[in-house]
Amino acid sequence: MKPVKVGLLGLGTVGTGVVRIVQGNQEDLSSQVGSPIHIERIAVKNCDKPRSIEIDPAKLTTDPWEVIRDPEIDVIVEVMGGVDATRQYILEALERGKHIVTANKDLMALYGNEILEKAQEKQCDVFYEASVAGGIPIIRTLIEGFSSDRIVKIMGIVNGTTNYILTKMSQEGASYDDVLKEAQELGYAEADPTSDVEGLDAARKMSILGTLGFRTNVELRDVSVSGISSISKEDILFAKRLGYEMKLLGIAESQNDEFSISVQPTMIKASHPIASVNGVFNAVYVYGEAVGETMFYGAGAGEMPTATSVVADLVAVIKNLKLGVNGLKQIVPYKNKKLKSDDDIYFKNFLLLHVDDKAGVLAKITQVFAECDVSLDSVVQQANPNNPAAEIIIVTHDASKSSMNKVLRRFEELDVIRRVKSHYRVEG
Repeated sequence: MKPVKVGLLGLGTVGTGVVRIVQGNQEDLSSQVGSPIHIERIAVKNCDKPRSIEIDPAKLTTDPWEVIRDPEIDVIVEVMGGVDATRQYILEALERGKHIVTANKDLMALYGNEILEKAQEKQCDVFYEASVAGGIPIIRTLIEGFSSDRIVKIMGIVNGTTNYILTKMSQEGASYDDVLKEAQELGYAEADPTSDVEGLDAARKMSILGTLGFRTNVELRDVSVSGISSISKEDILFAKRLGYEMKLLGIAESQNDEFSISVQPTMIKASHPIASVNGVFNAVYVYGEAVGETMFYGAGAGEMPTATSVVADLVAVIKNLKLGVNGLKQIVPYKNKKLKSDDDIYFKNFLLLHVDDKAGVLAKITQVFAECDVSLDSVVQQANPNNPAAEIIIVTHDASKSSMNKVLRRFEELDVIRRVKSHYRVEG
């Protein structure tokens, strides 16, 4: 049996896992695809770096173009990261008729449409399961498992760093700064955690899920993003008192072929399944018109979970290669993009207000809500011995985003409100 030859771009954490699985599971993989799988060439930054796996030094190169241009290689597995240079490598590989497996969420979020169109032109596969939720097979599920259904909502915890931080804050009453420092020491957070904690990583993943779920080209700029860096211990405590957990959720919703997509700290009912997803784990909740509610849970990162998704994609490419059907399963967006306006985006809201502690304040506040057409679910006013101002906690019924923006603008002008301490979306 002629082996399928693979070129690997990158031999970091995930790349090492890919080699480990291909070498260790060769018998099982060969039986699935009908031929051996050989990793023929590997592009690395440093050929002399000590590694935890045995690699023939002759296979290593510091020049990715040597891998791309090798005529013997059938499939390129890209796990090196980066965007601009990597985009050129991938497009050139497709031009040469090579199939692509990638774990690069940044690349697919920014240039996925261009890459998929090139793949369709060249009748090549581009699979990217590992780009969104590590070991969770959510992309294949959206493409194949929901092919007969219409997805109306995708709600996900797709960043393990932020979920770890919020879990520790909730379970231990720790501060954001203390938990972030701990996460960095454990390797769960980068030295510069901005991409994770400000929601940018999750936004890239949600743009990919939105594109697949709604069959339209969701760009990164279409995602409304806010992060977790301003969440306080008090916010977590108030959420728990009201029966909620705080999570950084990506939420994509579609109605009448119009969609909205956001990443934001959200108070979700403690009884909701996604509220119990803790630590560095990920989960994606999908609502289909026919199937109803489904949830997919697992490790969202790490060497072996992510490498498992990469190798599963590699197996799918090789099976297609054997059948002669490469390039026929690409989901290139075909629907015109129609973003919902703020008038059409509805959700519940939690607000914590610091106000003057005197008579008539609550009446002025509720009047603003009434004038902006926002109805209230609950209002609690309490004194805080650590705060000279009174605190008012408000949960609204579903209100349009535009109406809530009007409320917030009016609050800036209301002299009895010292500040809007917190404002979060509420789900469940």
